[in-house]
Amino acid sequence: MGKVIAIANQKGGVGKTTTAINLAASLAVLEKKVLIIDADPQANTTSGLNFSPDNDEKRTLYEIMIGKITAQDALIQTELQNLHMIPSHINLVGAEIELLDAENRESVLAKALDPLRDDYDYILIDCSPSLGLITVNCLTAADSVMIPVQPEFFALEGLGKLLQTIRLVQGGLNPSLTIEGFVVTMFDGRTRIHSQVVMELREHFKDMVFKTIIQRSIRLSEAPSHGKPIILYDVMNNGTTNYLNLAKEVIEKNE
Repeated sequence: MGKVIAIANQKGGVGKTTTAINLAASLAVLEKKVLIIDADPQANTTSGLNFSPDNDEKRTLYEIMIGKITAQDALIQTELQNLHMIPSHINLVGAEIELLDAENRESVLAKALDPLRDDYDYILIDCSPSLGLITVNCLTAADSVMIPVQPEFFALEGLGKLLQTIRLVQGGLNPSLTIEGFVVTMFDGRTRIHSQVVMELREHFKDMVFKTIIQRSIRLSEAPSHGKPIILYDVMNNGTTNYLNLAKEVIEKNE
């Protein structure tokens, strides 16, 4: 049965979607069968893998959440053989309202993903940078949470709300939910504050912080505008090496 990992941080701009896309692509290159789910109405993962959110808005996560289609109906084959995607659309914003009166509304996504879990080694969910009902669904469906952290003090301050939400989900909806780990993104070794924050993270969270650090890279930032993960955009870039190493850490941790 595949492991479901939610990639979450309610603070925007911390490399969450970049991590979702490139970790998924790296796991696929390492011969794992991977499904990436875009659970953000901004649909950046969808466009970052070269699909327009407006191509076929009848087969997205929104339609799955409101029960119009099954998760199998929304699967898209990406450029990488081992990587499938379920796209998002701005309509997903409306799902929170439409699910208000639904029975077991926090578990809709978990139920939808159950038939797919045996088909993949890893299912990655790119969560919205908010702590609303869709994100709660993602955490309820997940086995673990990966938290990208930008090495800035304001980013550290924002972790409290996310960890509180995770504890609430663990307390009722999904008692088996664990933290996969914290991954440092957008790291610039020339900046002393970045090194200090990483040291503080490691002191506080110990082995929960991944050894792999994702370095800041212009090419890594450019890749989504070309609809490609970094490994297909610039195989020699540090970002490619970083995310392959992160993928290896994830595999080692789970096998």
